[in-house]
Amino acid sequence: MTMTPRETILKAFAMEPTERMPVTLFGGGMWSVKDYGTSFEELSSNVDKNVEMCVTEAEKIRSDIVYVGSGFNNFHAIALGRKMGVGVKFREIGAPDMTAHVVNSEEDLASLDMEDIFRDPVVLAVMEATRRVRQKIGDKYLVTMTCWGPFTLAARFVGEETFMKATFKKPAFVEKMVDFCADLLIKLYEPLVNDGIEALSIADPTASGDLINAKQMARFALPPLRKMSDWAKSKGAHTILHICGNTADRLDLFPQTGCSTIFFDQKVDIARAREALLGKMSFGGNVAPVHVLLNKTEAEVEAACREVIEVAGRDNKGFILVPGCDIPPTITYENLKKFHDVALNWKY
Repeated sequence: MTMTPRETILKAFAMEPTERMPVTLFGGGMWSVKDYGTSFEELSSNVDKNVEMCVTEAEKIRSDIVYVGSGFNNFHAIALGRKMGVGVKFREIGAPDMTAHVVNSEEDLASLDMEDIFRDPVVLAVMEATRRVRQKIGDKYLVTMTCWGPFTLAARFVGEETFMKATFKKPAFVEKMVDFCADLLIKLYEPLVNDGIEALSIADPTASGDLINAKQMARFALPPLRKMSDWAKSKGAHTILHICGNTADRLDLFPQTGCSTIFFDQKVDIARAREALLGKMSFGGNVAPVHVLLNKTEAEVEAACREVIEVAGRDNKGFILVPGCDIPPTITYENLKKFHDVALNWKY
């Protein structure tokens, strides 16, 4: 009996054998919006269209995971900052951004109201779309909703440069910020998990190996991730994690996050990741989204995918073929199809 995409990816999370190579994008919102001929601004208030797009693109793309809300992560900070004057900047191409940062002190942090997350019309629209996409295709695909990781979300509230400096100058403040953000995200996901959503999808790019060192990650980024994953496990849900940049110097930290899987950037030596993580946690990677998927031919995409699988996925113990980051909206469908074809036709 052929396993569904959902069953395949859940087996991979459990590091159990699968019939074929598990495969997924990470996010894919920008590509889907462009391919479907809509915009983030339109989807921010049109639940029906968001659901239609996600369902249509899921069948076209054929990833094992469907990420509802990809591109809307900034609204989790915008929602709490609106009363302080934070607005939204929609772009012709690319995800919406927030217009200001609002937290400069512990007093500012104390003024934030977590309940505002459920007063924001865009957040509510994306949550409703997530529920409805799961109802429509959740038996076939693993449906999740995306968010920033606690460290990245905290930096969105404070401002990235200021937050980076605070890891040295005001470490206690940083710890309070990331803990607050973990609690906020748990609050956000709780009604969805109660309604049957089986996974949290966390992008934590500001915890990149290009921005903070392993010691900083262990102190500031790991504990809130563990808090989220522990909560998810208590509810029977999974946690998908992606961190940008070269994180090869902290591979030992990823099992400590408690996350179900970690998707690696193309900068990470995937052979080294396999050596460190095989049998300890599921992991995925790491075909370059720009250098390969955007700029190479179909034949070169196929070769690159096969190389990654041969190096990291031959054991059939939890490896997932994934691009090294979210994909640009300008990748050709032919290259995206080839990326998935390699995995879908790779039988164990």
